[in-house]
Amino acid sequence: MIFSFITLALASLATTVCHGQTIAGQFDCMPAGAFTLCQNLWGESAGVGGQNSTLLSINGDSVSWATNWTWANGPNNVKSYANVLQNTAMGMQLSAVTTAPTSWQWTYLTQSQGLRADVSYDIWFGKAQSGSPATSASSYEIMIWLSGLGGIQPVGSQILSGLNIAGHTWNLWKGPNANWQVLSFVSASGDITDFNADLNAFFQYLVQSQGVASSQYIQAIQTGTEAFVGSADLLIHNFNVTVNV
Repeated sequence: MIFSFITLALASLATTVCHGQTIAGQFDCMPAGAFTLCQNLWGESAGVGGQNSTLLSINGDSVSWATNWTWANGPNNVKSYANVLQNTAMGMQLSAVTTAPTSWQWTYLTQSQGLRADVSYDIWFGKAQSGSPATSASSYEIMIWLSGLGGIQPVGSQILSGLNIAGHTWNLWKGPNANWQVLSFVSASGDITDFNADLNAFFQYLVQSQGVASSQYIQAIQTGTEAFVGSADLLIHNFNVTVNV
């Protein structure tokens, strides 16, 4: 009986691990179970301010974290993309993907008037099986905006509206950035704070309707927030994603 109790207690502890560890440096990252949590304040020189991100808990293949920021100046410039990267959802060819279930629940605990920021997936495709995001290995950057505040717009221009994918309606934007193409699905109905979907619905649409080759590989799946200007406390209650082949 004592052995059984200890075994169950250890199993429970392994399932849910509370952290509360914070990173604050421009390019600080830290392990987060099945994920890597990164600050990625890549555009901070375009403004003034700061940001930090905190790992709250790991529960199996899900993660909870938070980020808070205050940025000013350069209202049209992204200052950061604080995010989590799923460590194993990569290296699969689009033609081999059967499903890619994901769940994401989030909320702004505080937000300043005039906040300019998005809450988004950032998914990277390339010809090679592996490659770092936003490098010469990248062919496509696929963004899914669950929120876009303050009149911000994705790269390029809007090419379609009213697309129904994964139970929601989207406007599609397209444009080049460096050596890759950016395709951004922007929610047409405001914030989606409780998102449950199969990302393969987006992948298949891109292959069938936007000329993305099914031979492309998933090189990274990130989720987080692009902050432009304003102050906010963003809480990610829960996030997970799996790619099945």
